[in-house]
Amino acid sequence: MSSNNVLVIDVDVQRRDLLSTIIEFINCKAVIADEPDMWFDAIESLDDVAMVIIGECQDKHQCKQVLREVVNHEARLPVFTLELAESEWLDFPGILGSLRLPVKYPQLSNALQQATIYKGTPETRHQSESEVRSLIGNSQKMKSVVKMIDQVSDSEANVLILGESGTGKEVVARNLHHSSSRRNKPLVPVNCGAIPGELLESELFGHEKGAFTGAITTRKGRFEMAEGGTLFLDEIGDMPLPMQVKLLRVLQERTYERVGSNKPMTTNVRVIAATHRNLDEHIADGRFREDLYYRLNVFPIEMPSLRQRPEDIPLLINELITRIEHENRGTVRLTAQAIASLCRYEWPGNVRELANVIERLVILFPYSTVDFDDLPEKYQIATGDLPEAVTQVIEQAPEQQMPIKPVSEKGNQANEPAQNNGALEADELPEDGLDLKQHLANLEFLLIKQALEESVGVVAHAATKLKMRRTTLVEKMRKYGIQREGE
Repeated sequence: MSSNNVLVIDVDVQRRDLLSTIIEFINCKAVIADEPDMWFDAIESLDDVAMVIIGECQDKHQCKQVLREVVNHEARLPVFTLELAESEWLDFPGILGSLRLPVKYPQLSNALQQATIYKGTPETRHQSESEVRSLIGNSQKMKSVVKMIDQVSDSEANVLILGESGTGKEVVARNLHHSSSRRNKPLVPVNCGAIPGELLESELFGHEKGAFTGAITTRKGRFEMAEGGTLFLDEIGDMPLPMQVKLLRVLQERTYERVGSNKPMTTNVRVIAATHRNLDEHIADGRFREDLYYRLNVFPIEMPSLRQRPEDIPLLINELITRIEHENRGTVRLTAQAIASLCRYEWPGNVRELANVIERLVILFPYSTVDFDDLPEKYQIATGDLPEAVTQVIEQAPEQQMPIKPVSEKGNQANEPAQNNGALEADELPEDGLDLKQHLANLEFLLIKQALEESVGVVAHAATKLKMRRTTLVEKMRKYGIQREGE
């Protein structure tokens, strides 16, 4: 990742060297400030700092001054102190906790994870902005979702996002946060269904050192990390009943206590919740509190399933392929017949399932065109009427050019077909058969190369020799990664 610098401020040489070694194990780079007053000069860009570790300064006064400067900086740098630090320093906002000595890999890795949640690395921010743009769809249902986001984003109302798994509920939450006045503060997600009930209270509210077995340091909770921003409670329907009572109290009184503490803490966060559960049924069964439901369900937004908006599937396919290309993980193109087949599928896994299929196709057919027969068998649906809106989107979609695949280590284009089958005579058929599609591609590749060589690289002359339009030849050259001499 690009935000992989860990700023270490400590005058102890031996301790700095030990920290630097461990920091490398978590795929980060240690940036050392051996003179605490010069910490700002030690780094080129604060955007590249994942977290700050502050150890010992020349004296207590200097350490307090450095702490004040770091945690109050507009870059919102997440800070951890070393165990030797004064306990009152933990009251500084922005200090996420204290690292016990000697610092070991699991502890530092966990600290980096907390720092990522608190501040958000550039990758997190980039992903967030990408997801903000990823509410793809021109269907009426998606336009309705976008309109509701615009209407509620600037208010402080709690939002409950409903919908099946994989429909993009977290994407809606990120859009709401990005469009709100809290956009410059953190968005902190919590998956209530993935955290054991006995740990969820500590995860949300934090805990004091010694509050329970294993609580070796004071730790901030997600509410504290999200201060001033947005807390996204995903899968709220899976939250245990005892925690529902405590969450309701926080929503009503805007105060909470860390585990092991009786000191009340105020909170200023906007709560966005999401679930794929039917909460009305949960309430009837006694599995979800009705009073909490009404606290959360101030403004409901329901995400449509993918089968309810098949006209958006071609647009989503294009968006997913574009993302893969931007990440330099390859690419693929789909024929109209393949896209139509995917539009007929029911998609029980919704957008998440579609994303998995596209990624699989990129792996199976890198820099190739995928036809109906190339799709996994369960997605080959040849019959079935398509809504007119879907047909229009497929027909109006422009033919996209295939990017040239990177040059392989051997110097040839990596998508260049194997040439050893190109000399196969028409009356020769191997006993074990052959891949006709691949063989024809090999033959086409060789003939295009030969025509270009005989035409001294002039594409128009080569197209005349092959009795095809120049534009068609150019497209085929792109497909096979053929470049004229000098390009």
